[in-house]
Amino acid sequence: MGTKGLDFKHKEVINITDGKRLGFVQDVTADLESGIITSIIVPGSNKLLNMFSNNNDIIIPWQNIKCIGDDVILVEI
Repeated sequence: MGTKGLDFKHKEVINITDGKRLGFVQDVTADLESGIITSIIVPGSNKLLNMFSNNNDIIIPWQNIKCIGDDVILVEI
């Protein structure tokens, strides 16, 4: 997939497991050696998901992204 990190900005993230709107992509993380995106970051307050983050951000691994549309990213978490 030839998607750039900036292409994710301003896309809403929705969890397909429960239909919950998680928010909009704030940032992405990538493997610096390969240049491959490894996760997306959404600001949030879900305590269960925050064990991987120092603040309230929700870090969603790339393998949990199920579909990327023009305006929405569907994830399964």
